[in-house]
Amino acid sequence: MDARRAIALIDDLRSFVDGRRAEVARTSAAGVELLTRYRDGRLDELWLDHDLGGDDTIWPVVEVLEQAAFDDRPFNIGVVVVHSANPSGAARIALVLRRWGYRVRVASGCSDVGYDKGPPAS
Repeated sequence: MDARRAIALIDDLRSFVDGRRAEVARTSAAGVELLTRYRDGRLDELWLDHDLGGDDTIWPVVEVLEQAAFDDRPFNIGVVVVHSANPSGAARIALVLRRWGYRVRVASGCSDVGYDKGPPAS
């Protein structure tokens, strides 16, 4: 993989299991802040989880992407990869972002992301 690729992962618990370099945000607020840093740049891949712990979800991030496209200034993103284990949430994210012209791949259950220290205790 080209080390110059810009990859961002928004997920409360998981990381890339292969150790690829990525900027990681663990909350929706941190995800929005991460996106703002790429406002005038390019993200090759943006990986999104739906449920971000507690009542937090990815929707504030999706709304930023939506508003940018509505304003005719969509973010420059090669592909948005929705890797959420929440099937209805993943489908809704994909539907909304595709509507605004983003290239989206749903990869629920993707083995590229995993828990750093095992799954959380029940």
